[in-house]
Amino acid sequence: MDAVIRIHGGPDAGGVALHDFSTNSNACGPCPIAQAAVQSADATRYPDPQYIALKAALAAHHSVEPWRVVLAGSASEFIFRISAWVRQGGGSRVHLPQHAYGDYAHAAQAWGLAPCADADAADLVWACDPASPTGQNHTGWPQVLERSTLVLDGAYAPLRLSGESALGAKQRDTVWQLFSPNKALGLTGVRAAYAIAPVHARAAALALDAMAPSWVLGAHGVAMLSAWAQADTQAWVTESLGTLRQWKQHQVDMLENAGWTVMPSNANFFCARAPEGIDLPTLLATLRTHGIKLRDATSFGLPGWVRLGVLPVPAVTDLLQVTAQATNR
Repeated sequence: MDAVIRIHGGPDAGGVALHDFSTNSNACGPCPIAQAAVQSADATRYPDPQYIALKAALAAHHSVEPWRVVLAGSASEFIFRISAWVRQGGGSRVHLPQHAYGDYAHAAQAWGLAPCADADAADLVWACDPASPTGQNHTGWPQVLERSTLVLDGAYAPLRLSGESALGAKQRDTVWQLFSPNKALGLTGVRAAYAIAPVHARAAALALDAMAPSWVLGAHGVAMLSAWAQADTQAWVTESLGTLRQWKQHQVDMLENAGWTVMPSNANFFCARAPEGIDLPTLLATLRTHGIKLRDATSFGLPGWVRLGVLPVPAVTDLLQVTAQATNR
């Protein structure tokens, strides 16, 4: 098997960027409630290996029974675990969105799941809504959601700024729902996630729990997810959306006025293309030397485009100033 190259946003060999547009983290963060919980976590002791209180809190937050909560070290960890479970159960085909997070394909390759263009013929179906990198609603749903193991990645659902979810509540109850709250909380360095199992999948939830290592979450992950389930944390996230909407409108207007092409998006990030005549690799390298990082969307199947997270207006001003200087525009 060829080595898999993982491409992600965020810090790189150059360290932390001054203005990091390359991640989809909530730029209003970190959420002070969640950050305080993480900072006060007792790292001198093991968490409860059964995570009874945490599962109960997350179940109450989602109004589901606790057995439906499957904890994960991160969204990526769950992606690999459920891919392994599908393969172990005899599955051989996976359906991937046209443009999607790379770990879906990496996990499929690692576990020998072959790509399948037909969502209704696949054993494992991935959906992300809003989708990355476009921020648009997922399309191409199977005709019967329960037929395959369908995982709805809700990483950006709490950061939806417009539109509505593609699936209603009853439909979501029939699929796996994956949540990684660190993005909405502005705490991406804390690795912790969870899935809500479909109502008909109790045996599968038990099997996936059994496939996890002991203490799949450390004390800091438990603290973040416990804070996530609290009403005051949810209120902070909801309030932050108003600020993000304002910043996003400014960002889109400023880029379009400078000649950029911007794709529509429902989330706190979007794809854009630099003005005609600008060499994108050169621009990205130049911006990086000035402390500004964008996410090249080539690995998502969108060559010539970049994905930009929504940041405050001064960061966008610096982006456009450096771009103008570098291209003499």
